[in-house]
Amino acid sequence: MSTPQHHPSPRELDDLELLTTGAVHPLTAFNAPGSVLTIDLPGDLATADEVELVDPEGLPLARVAPATGDVTALTHAQYGPFRRLYLSAKQVREQHAGRTVVPVTDALTATQLEEVRGLGPSLLLVFAGHGTSDLSPVALIRATLAAADLLDDAVVVVVPLADHGDADADHQLGVRVAQAYAGSDPVHALAEPPPSLVEVRAERASKPPHPPTIQTIVDRDLPEPGEQGLVLFFTGLSGSGKSTLARALMDRVLEQGERTVTSLDGDVVRRHLSAGLGFSREDRETNITRIGWVAAEIARHGGVAICSPIAPFASTRATVRDMVEEAGGEFFLVHVATPLEECERRDRKGLYAKARRGEIPDFTGISSPYEEPDDAAVRVDTTGRTIEDALDDVLDALADTGHLSLGESSPTVVGEPSPSVVEVRAERASKPSPIRVLFVCTANICRSAWLEQAARAMDTHGIEFSSAGTHGFDAHPMDAVMSSTLDAADEGFRSRRLTRDIVEQADLILTAESSHRAFVLEEHPQALRKVFTLGQFARAAQAAPHLRGRDLLAAAGERRTAPVPDDDIDDPYRRGDAAAEAAAGKMSTMLSVIVEALAEED
Repeated sequence: MSTPQHHPSPRELDDLELLTTGAVHPLTAFNAPGSVLTIDLPGDLATADEVELVDPEGLPLARVAPATGDVTALTHAQYGPFRRLYLSAKQVREQHAGRTVVPVTDALTATQLEEVRGLGPSLLLVFAGHGTSDLSPVALIRATLAAADLLDDAVVVVVPLADHGDADADHQLGVRVAQAYAGSDPVHALAEPPPSLVEVRAERASKPPHPPTIQTIVDRDLPEPGEQGLVLFFTGLSGSGKSTLARALMDRVLEQGERTVTSLDGDVVRRHLSAGLGFSREDRETNITRIGWVAAEIARHGGVAICSPIAPFASTRATVRDMVEEAGGEFFLVHVATPLEECERRDRKGLYAKARRGEIPDFTGISSPYEEPDDAAVRVDTTGRTIEDALDDVLDALADTGHLSLGESSPTVVGEPSPSVVEVRAERASKPSPIRVLFVCTANICRSAWLEQAARAMDTHGIEFSSAGTHGFDAHPMDAVMSSTLDAADEGFRSRRLTRDIVEQADLILTAESSHRAFVLEEHPQALRKVFTLGQFARAAQAAPHLRGRDLLAAAGERRTAPVPDDDIDDPYRRGDAAAEAAAGKMSTMLSVIVEALAEED
């Protein structure tokens, strides 16, 4: 008889992944008192002999017996950025015995680095899962790899451990996981709690202060290929390997950490964006057009969209190309040209067999045509090839166009730092004078605008000051109330939005609040050692009075202390004269310390 199926949530998948790697097993059974892991099943499934857990594409992951809680793994995790760092407890004990295991749930501070350094050879065990850290799992892993690079002998291993909303249960589970991975080796809990890098979602979602009434400057020049919005469109028969290649490419982009990327996979899109559509030619064209429109909007804003529908018709693919190019993006078509015979041999979902029996009408390759593209940027046949080998064809073609340069795949060495996160000292030392200081707030019309103008008024040579906002409109004047607190405001000042180029050009980034610092780190992790809150850097300068200029920058980047909530500059926007004066006074005190410390001695 057929096995009932259940689609687990991302959090449940994290739990299952932990379960099937052998790290921790339930104490008794799913849904039973005292269980480590729980899963809520609908009434009809709760009484079934077995329940099959599948991923969002319908592929089986595991089989569960609700009555006993017995779990049988049907596959293992194969995709995801930094997958090479996800080891089972058995693998860790075999490969890294003799190290002190240190659980990590957030970016390590300078104090914590010194604490770990005193332990000798260590293993940084990253708990990466939904809700476990204020940072995203990818950002947390990158930050931990950067920390390992600063230690004498440290490796990094990742465990997919999700938050379950129960602090006590999560703590107990974390302790058990750490003990399971450590075996007979010691486990060291960090003494200092990690700093909070919470992204303030309400602030991110808040509307800009004033909508612009006139767009004064329209720049229609396309950016450089490496900065241009990009739609990577994989097309091919069902079972050709297009989704596999698309996921592998997405992992590479995420690991590099330099571009924002969105996956628009065919099966997942049909479930959410195109629910209700059938498989007639008209419905297929509608589905692909919807994917194309979303991808074009992503490209319009400089992002990377990776799409992997079958897209059998040339006219529909041409429509998508036109939408992307009209939005100013690059349409990069990948034809995954695996022959029908090979696709049918794989038949992992049993679709071809059903189509041959007439159970699925209008099935591409059987009862509906596939129009092979003659305008593909690259053609890949996955027959008899590994994922890495086939992906190299795509990477080489992307490197030739200059749109993505992802280089060689990272060797599977635990603890190897990501080059996009680690800031090499030689690069820092080679930066030309003057020192470029960037101030950041939300809309770039109050706090960061004030800081830029107040700092320039100090008439300090050898330092350049600028500002930007995380969510503001471009070319907006400074807030009049905040402007009145300056001795001589610049009437020509206009706000600007924070971009990757602006971040890369800065030697030092000072934010008004810790939430702004978290935003910069999340979007631009390669800037890890040069982003501070204003108060955080002022305290670093006061703690090292013997250091000045670039020596201070280098020292502060190596030995960061955690931000302090009291350092945050409250947003004075639309809160009256008193709030503006209070913000100006607090910023003035911190700014004086910073500018004096950055000024090179004559």
